[in-house]
Parts: sequence; structure tokens; C-alpha cells
Amino acid sequence: MNQLANKIVLVTGASSGIGAVYADRFAKRGHDLVLVARDLTRMEALAERLRRETGVAVDVLQADLTDAGELAQVEERLRADTRIGILINNAGASVASSFIDQSPDEVAKIISLNITALTRLANAVASRFVKAGDGAIINISSVVGLAPEFGLTVYGATKAFVLFLSQGLHLELGPKGVYVQAVLPASTRTEVWERSGWDMNALPPLMEVDELVDAALVGFDRRETVTIPSLPDADQWKTFDAARQTMIPNFNQVHAAARYRLASKPHTRQLQ
Repeated sequence: MNQLANKIVLVTGASSGIGAVYADRFAKRGHDLVLVARDLTRMEALAERLRRETGVAVDVLQADLTDAGELAQVEERLRADTRIGILINNAGASVASSFIDQSPDEVAKIISLNITALTRLANAVASRFVKAGDGAIINISSVVGLAPEFGLTVYGATKAFVLFLSQGLHLELGPKGVYVQAVLPASTRTEVWERSGWDMNALPPLMEVDELVDAALVGFDRRETVTIPSLPDADQWKTFDAARQTMIPNFNQVHAAARYRLASKPHTRQLQ
């Protein structure tokens, strides 16, 4: 990734939590930054600290990525600013209620931020990265996208989308010099829990956000396509992914599988 050493890093959801720590870590690596979030006050405070401590240049771009006009401004920045070489798609949201208790507007907002905004930002920068022959996109997914048993149906579905998108972009853009990484955090101590309405006292132990990001950056430096910081045994993911790939040749069949064919002739009524 030496060709990215002098590139600017654009981080969404940068005012707190995972996004703020990513900003801190890349600043300490010497990267200039563009911070994107809704909370201007907190972003400016973070930017001032990072300028003072690391000497990097930090630009602040206030935007609500669920607002079409404000999202378009961030897209344009990604298209036009050729100094930006790393996109961290971190902004995301959830709601602490079951699917049947979520309003249509709540569902739409989760999808708008977790899927639509993330995909549009990746799309905005991908062509330029391909033309340059370098660049990196880090998409923050979640282990919930692999586990419907956790019960976060809409949130998990959006994070499954992010994982699939990242894997697809890896196959499409990787050969053209663009690195794509999906990071799948488990439960991490960030403000998203309280903002989503969760009772913090009822939650299981959480990973600290600094540890999560530092582990994810080890995966970044190794150019992992999928990084799961909380997974102790990497072979479990490899086995899971290998099983998926084993099925692929069997998907494209011209006949239904034998187990779906009727084993006997239809019953006929006996004439009296």
C-alpha cells in the first residue's frame, strides 16, 4: 500500500466511535483527513486535536448522509478530489426494536444510511481509483450480517449487503489495483447503542473501540478482504467461505435437484 502513503483519507461517521478512532490512527500514520458527520462541533474538536498532535491537515465536512443533497456533496468531493485515496465507509445506524415494532420511516432510514449512502460513496470514488490504478475502500459491516439469530433483522440485512458488496468489489476492482476490505465488528463500545435506544446495562461485555480499529488495521495492512477482529480461529471463516464456493458450480443446473422431484406417481381415485 506504499502508493497510498501520501493520500488523504475520507472517513464517514467521524465525530465519534469507530470513525473517530480511524481518523486518529490514520492521522498518526501521517495521512491528511476529510471528516464527514452530522455533529460539526465534535468533528471540529477532533480535527483541532489531530492537527495539534500530528501536524496533518484535517478538513471537516458536515453532512447528513440520509439527506440526498448533502450526500451528493460528499459524492462530488470524492469524485473531484484526486488527493483522496482511501474511503472509510463507517457511518451506520440501528434501532433497538423488533422488525414489527419498527416504523416504515425507521426502516427506510437504516437502509438509506447503511446501504444507499455507503454504496453511492463507494460508487463515487471507484471509477477514479480504477483509473489511477490504486486506492482503498474500507466498508464497516458487522458479524450480525452473518447471524440472523442475533435478532437485528433489518440492521443485520444491511450489514450482510455491505459484506456481499465488499466481496463483489474485491473481485471486480482488486485486479485493477483497488483494495477493498470489509470489517465485521462484533459488539463494540460506541455511542451507537445509546443512540439506537439500547439499555447499556443490559448489554453483554463489549470490545473497546480502540482495540477493534487497531485489529482492523492489521487486517488492512495484510490486505485481508474480510476482517473479523473478534474471531479467534481464522480457519473457521476460511472453512465457511470454502463451503460457499464449493456450492457455486452446483447452482447453475437445468433441472431441479432430485430431492424436489416427486418420488411417486400422482394418486388416482379408484372407481367404484
